[in-house]
Amino acid sequence: MGLNPAAENILGISQRRACGESLLRLLDDDPELRDILSRVGATGDHYANELRLGPNEVESDERIVDCRVSPIDGGRAALLVELTDVTRRSKISRENALLIQHGAGRQMIRQLAHEIKNPLGGIRGSAQLLARQLDDEELTEYTDVVISETDRLANLVDTLLGPGGAPNKQPLNVHELIEYVVRIIEAEDRRSLHVVRDYDPGLPLIELDRDQMVQALLNLMRNAAAALDGQGTITLRSRAVTNFTIGDIRHRVIASIEIQDDGPGIPADLQDTVFYPLVTGNPHGTGLGLPAAQELLSRHGGLIEFESRPGRTIFFVRIPLDQKGPAE
Repeated sequence: MGLNPAAENILGISQRRACGESLLRLLDDDPELRDILSRVGATGDHYANELRLGPNEVESDERIVDCRVSPIDGGRAALLVELTDVTRRSKISRENALLIQHGAGRQMIRQLAHEIKNPLGGIRGSAQLLARQLDDEELTEYTDVVISETDRLANLVDTLLGPGGAPNKQPLNVHELIEYVVRIIEAEDRRSLHVVRDYDPGLPLIELDRDQMVQALLNLMRNAAAALDGQGTITLRSRAVTNFTIGDIRHRVIASIEIQDDGPGIPADLQDTVFYPLVTGNPHGTGLGLPAAQELLSRHGGLIEFESRPGRTIFFVRIPLDQKGPAE
């Protein structure tokens, strides 16, 4: 097997080390590639497919490549395999899909909130007036239920709408915000959470609305804690990422906050819709945490992305970075 320099870079192995090795072995015997190679060898046709390459000695993250396989007429059976790294292109497409999904989800939230909230005030007021006319305590228990349930629905609508208004931005240390959220989570869940921290100490202060960012991080951390159900590890990371595109805007540098858990992962049938309101795989959840968090990040020009498989789910909070000074 021969490799050119580009293939050496993608596979993370030199031509000398790859000599005598099988391409399938270098790619962990990928079943899709094995099927393509078999079909090309059997039919002589050209085939193309998209593959996911796992981490290797050079690359620590999963990558997406376009794979094209062609037969070579050179007097002996041979195949030409062309690999093109399209990871960033795929991520940009996914980011755009998330932004579109967020826009649609926001419209759904507004419509749902409008339909629910309008009659709630009238229902509550009528129940209060009725309660004043009743002398029977057993009957007033029913009006109390009506008032209580109306208040619960009003709180649900407020959650759907999320904190209103433009962000009140101030220079903040994101690590202090993360630690504040961790303390809240630990107070809510009496079981001991195993939290691993991997912070970039050079990350500068960022212009953020404290209340809105705390709520967004809290929603994400609660999801991670719920996924673990008292067993597992939450890993918190912060990084500065250069030349990153969010929507149509290319940022010279952004802050990336990662919230990782080693739980069972997001079900495959939910991964394309988790940022829509009322979509949840948790029987005790409302399906409002992720769309609300995405809305709050959008108010900062940011975006929440994720990747998930069993044993490894990461939510990436992407925030455009405005360097005002070093973080302490």
